[in-house]
Amino acid sequence: MNGSAPGTVATTPAPSGPDGGAPAGTADVDRLRALQRRRPFGVWFKDKGWRHLVGIAVTLFAIFPLLYVLSAAFNSTGTLVGSNALFSRIDLGNFTELFNNPSRPYARWFVNTMVVGVVTSAATVFLGAMAAYAFSRMRFKGRRIGLLSLLLLQMFPQLLAVVAIFLLLSGISEVIPALGLGSQLGLIMVYLGGALGVNTYLMYGFFNTVPQSLDEAAKIDGASHTQIFFGIIMRLVTPILAVVGLLSFIAISGEFVIASVVLTDPESQTLAVGLYSFVAQQRSENWGVFAAGAVLAAVPVMALFLYLQRYIVSGLTQGSVKG
Repeated sequence: MNGSAPGTVATTPAPSGPDGGAPAGTADVDRLRALQRRRPFGVWFKDKGWRHLVGIAVTLFAIFPLLYVLSAAFNSTGTLVGSNALFSRIDLGNFTELFNNPSRPYARWFVNTMVVGVVTSAATVFLGAMAAYAFSRMRFKGRRIGLLSLLLLQMFPQLLAVVAIFLLLSGISEVIPALGLGSQLGLIMVYLGGALGVNTYLMYGFFNTVPQSLDEAAKIDGASHTQIFFGIIMRLVTPILAVVGLLSFIAISGEFVIASVVLTDPESQTLAVGLYSFVAQQRSENWGVFAAGAVLAAVPVMALFLYLQRYIVSGLTQGSVKG
């Protein structure tokens, strides 16, 4: 018998400090907090404070243009200079004019941009993933030269081939009008031809991080390359697929030069080409309507980024193998 009452549990007292007061751990924490409270402002600013100052300056530098465009969008004065005072006037006149101009069908441009962007991004991810899987998992003649060619192609921007693209599509128009000048399908083909290089090389490096033992185990069970690609690899490389799809959509939504050459009909133009018409003429510039269109054009990109961000973050911690 230890003398303790039945139904009670004996507890071990926390170790006290040398003077019999608070525990040693608690005393150390209190001592550190006291030292931090007594730290001079100059020492804190030299150690961490200047980082906060730089962060605030960079944030203001990045947010101010966005606030300026947003203020101009809600100011129907019609001039960009009249929007110097941020949010001095708030109305929906620019947005109303944006959708009530028959010669400039903004709603049609918006739909065209979504169609071209979604189709091109999806095709870019699918074709790039298949090419990256072939380079990562298969060994064939010309593989090293092919990878080197993909790397060298990134040194030449697609803008340098505008004249060649125009002549090529002009010739195709005489044979297959659906792929020639003025067609969105022809523009999508041009985008796919220029996007496979960088995306394939980017995916190739990510595919190499997936252990090949998973492929070997699946082959032992009788799985083909198609089953391995769609059933295993595509699920494990979700982060890079989301990144490539997001970057492709952003680049296509804001691309102007090639789209202005290929799309000649106002009904088939994208937002980047159509919005330029609001500020292209010297004597009829309408920056307020242009700013309103730019604000609405940024909504799909922001929504897609917020949606795919969940997959990018969660995909980095997923990919376990179930037995």
